[in-house]
Formats: sequence, structure tokens, C-alpha cells
Amino acid sequence: MKQLFDELSYQLSKITTQKYSTSFSLGIMALHPSIRPAIYAIYGYVRLADEIVDSFHGYDKAVLLQRFRQQTWEALDEKISVNPILNAFQETVNEYRIDRGLIDQFLQSMEMDLSPLTYDPELYSRYILGSAEVVGLMCLKVFVKGDADAYEALKPFAMKLGSAFQKVNFLRDLKDDYQQLGRTYFPHIEMGRFDDTVKRQIEQEIEKEFQEALKGIQRLSGTARFGVFLAYRYYLSLFRKIKRTPAARILHHRVRIPNGRKLSLMMTSYVQYKMSITGGW
Repeated sequence: MKQLFDELSYQLSKITTQKYSTSFSLGIMALHPSIRPAIYAIYGYVRLADEIVDSFHGYDKAVLLQRFRQQTWEALDEKISVNPILNAFQETVNEYRIDRGLIDQFLQSMEMDLSPLTYDPELYSRYILGSAEVVGLMCLKVFVKGDADAYEALKPFAMKLGSAFQKVNFLRDLKDDYQQLGRTYFPHIEMGRFDDTVKRQIEQEIEKEFQEALKGIQRLSGTARFGVFLAYRYYLSLFRKIKRTPAARILHHRVRIPNGRKLSLMMTSYVQYKMSITGGW
């Protein structure tokens, strides 16, 4: 029965999420059970593409990514794939009518990671749009369950949240991106001149996006609100730790939030969330 294979597909997407991201796993667990599988499917898909460009050293990444792109369209058209991750993703895309243009933009950003680029503001914006903002929009399609008006109303906030998350990732991964992968995403920044002043300019941009994103989280339905709020709180905590870390240390150490602290955040976030329902944010 195909149902068994479909169940396996979503289960593998869940395992992929848990393997690669404790923080997103906690956030997804806080979503309503009815939408968790779809979000696992989206995360599993984007994680697979990330691995091709970030980890498959010694292989022809361009060929592998092009094959992945082709298999994506085939899965969406045929409504099945023998690749379980793709199978769960195609079912989610088709069920929630996720725009294929969002997927294409995401894959374009993955292609940008195949070789080192010098990012100007235009390329920087295009990369963030494809690598983060459209992923937020894919998830938003699931959160609103087909409500076109709600999607359009919440779209700007979902994009701000995805952008803030990605820029925090850029700061967190600055050392590995530059030293191991030869990437520098922030425009007009020479790594030899990355100092506290430059870092603060980037942080001010991120702070504004976090503030805007929270307005959208407040307007999400109850099935999604706490899970997204929890992910927001985790990234905000990581961001605050990065802010306290000197630029010189960021260049040589990856800032982390211990798993114990993540669990503590989950409990305090739940209390804050419950209080917000009755008393406002």
C-alpha cells in the first residue's frame, strides 16, 4: 500500500529535522499535530538541498543539485517519488497549493552556493529571498490552510522572520562559511575588517526584522502561533548571545545555545505565550 510508503516518507522527513536541528524540532513539536508532518516535509526538503551544496565535498555538486531540481519537478508533476524526502514534499506542495515559483527561487539560491560569490546588496537580497524568505512563505501556506487573504496579509511578516533567522545564521556560521566554504554573504564587508562597528550595523538590521516579524506571529492561528513563537524566541536568544560576543571571537568560534537552555526557553516561552493570550504581548 502506498499509504505505508507515505507514512515512511513523512517519518524520514521528521528524522531529518531532528537530526539536523534541535531548535526547529522543538518549534515543530509545538505546532498542532495536524500541520506538523507538512512542516517536517518542507524542512526535510530544504535540508537535503543544503546538504548537497554544503557537505558533499569531493562530488560534483552542480550535477547533484541539477538532478535534485529535475527530480523535484518530476515528483510534483507525477505526485510521487521513490525518494521519501521528495515524496513527502511533493504531497505537501500539492495539498497546500504551494507556489512552484517559491521552490524555484529556493533552488536558485542553492545554486548560488555552488561557487564563491562577491555579494553586493542586490545579490544579498536575492539570496536571502530564495534561501530563507520563500521557505517562510512555504510554511505560511501550511499555517493558513489555503486561506488566500490570510496568506497575503501575513506574507510580509513571514518574509521578515525568515530573513532575520537567516541573517542570524550568517553571523553564527561566519567562521565556517568563510574558512571552510569560502563564502561571505554580507555585502561590502572584507573579513579582515569585520569589527564590532560592522557587526553592530548588521545587528541593527536584524533587530528591526525581529520586531516586525513578531507582529505577524501575533496574528497567526492557534494551530501555528506557539510553534512559530518558540522558534522566534530561540533565534532571538541566539541573536542576543551573538550581540554579547565580540566580533573578533565570532570570527573564530561558533556561538551556540546549549540543549538545556533550549528546553528552558521552551518552558519560559510557553508561560509568556499563555500570558500574552490574556494580557497582550
